[in-house]
Amino acid sequence: MTLIAGVVAIITLYLLLQMFRAANPAVLARTIKVGGGVVALAVAAFTGLRGELAVAIPLGIFGAGLLGWTPLANAGFGNLGGLFGGGATRPSGKTSRVRSQFLDMRLDHDSGQLTGQLVAGPHAGRGLDEFDLAGLLAMVPAFDAESVALLESYLDRRFPAWRQNAQGNAAGGQRRTVASGKMTAEEAYQILGLQPGAGRDDIGRAHKSLMKKLHPDQGGSTYLAARVNEAKDTLLRTHNG
Repeated sequence: MTLIAGVVAIITLYLLLQMFRAANPAVLARTIKVGGGVVALAVAAFTGLRGELAVAIPLGIFGAGLLGWTPLANAGFGNLGGLFGGGATRPSGKTSRVRSQFLDMRLDHDSGQLTGQLVAGPHAGRGLDEFDLAGLLAMVPAFDAESVALLESYLDRRFPAWRQNAQGNAAGGQRRTVASGKMTAEEAYQILGLQPGAGRDDIGRAHKSLMKKLHPDQGGSTYLAARVNEAKDTLLRTHNG
């Protein structure tokens, strides 16, 4: 029985490690955060029942903060919730938009979720989430260089291990040089998720927020990060002009 239990434990651990490796980093971070909040509240409840309030109260506040709520927000300490990414931060509802010949991509500022829709070709009008990895890679030969770069950014978030698993690294092997056409102010505003006429401070805040979302630890994209930097520079030149 001990041997069987050991084998089951090893198999379970292996499967969990495989799930961990293939998981979307942003989703994984949120899962760990919620799990930590639940554990902290459970320990706080246990210690509170034993009468150890000096430990239970701060631990309970910490756990509630991880879950996005803190009672201190109602007592004039709203900023404290920000330490845990909690309730003091309201959803902005902002999205960034990058469009190429074949794809229309949107990045949600609050969740960091990247979605896309095909705007040309035989599948025009359909969302990228309707296709599996093989179906998406099959589109690469027909795409222009900018569309390939955008598709790779999407694949990096939805299928973190696709580059290692794809036969011959289909998309990466057929990469072409991305054209460096001059970005317009309208495109720059869309990429940063801003309204035309936004001030320098708004531009700086939007750029900083997006670069955090595009960090490699969050399943980020070098190409999208470059576009965000270009958008900031374009708008700042407009203001300077």
